[in-house]
Amino acid sequence: MNEPTPHRLVIKISKGSLTFAFTATDGGAMPIKYERYAVKSGISMAANIREAVKAPFLTSTTFSKTLVMVDSPVLLIPIDYYDEMSASDMYAHAYPGVKGVHVFPTVVNNLSAVALSAIAKDLRSVITDKFPSVSFCCSSLPVWHHLHQRSFSSQRNKLFGYFHDKKLEIFGFQQNRFRFFNTFDGVHTQDAVYFLLYVWKQLGMDAEKDELHLAGEIGNREHLLNELHKYLQRAYAINPTGDFNRAPATQIEGMEYDLMTLFVKGR
Repeated sequence: MNEPTPHRLVIKISKGSLTFAFTATDGGAMPIKYERYAVKSGISMAANIREAVKAPFLTSTTFSKTLVMVDSPVLLIPIDYYDEMSASDMYAHAYPGVKGVHVFPTVVNNLSAVALSAIAKDLRSVITDKFPSVSFCCSSLPVWHHLHQRSFSSQRNKLFGYFHDKKLEIFGFQQNRFRFFNTFDGVHTQDAVYFLLYVWKQLGMDAEKDELHLAGEIGNREHLLNELHKYLQRAYAINPTGDFNRAPATQIEGMEYDLMTLFVKGR
């Protein structure tokens, strides 16, 4: 009898959201198995994980390793200035309200940076106990890598707005480094227009020649683009189906852009 082929399980954790995905080898129509777990709001995320591991989606499959993508506040540090011994202190100084967490680094090699993120200590303990060979990374990592490559598609300067998990990340690149990075929480359409244009002006970008690219869970897409086009000539929303050449991950309803990018482009 043949043993089942081990899979790499990918878990994405953000505030109030828990997602599982892995590449399938069962010969089904969809080569990626994906499930967004219905998080119970009355209990901790660690308790939700304990419940989730009992689901048939997970118990019917053998996993050899686990990647946990964590969406939490990010502190970006130039790699030349990164010191592992002081990482937790630096994170606590940047985010003094975040308590009871384990701070971990995500090395962004092609951008010469280290992203510090955090996960609750009890949640990390449950995950490392319940799943095999666990590694952690910042959930935005595959998006940064992909959009950095996309920034070379023309000679124009580019700014990126990435909507996810009820917030907006704005970033740009220059000479294989982050030129700008910041996150704005709970933004609505007019807030997004304001923040994007404010950063655009702060960076001294050209309203006629340079480009703004939007990705992720863009609410009121047409209205947002119409507002931006009042001020910028080249503002675009990235269509992942076209951008990723109709890859299977783009055909899964509700799959988050960071997970989609991970399965298509890797991290």
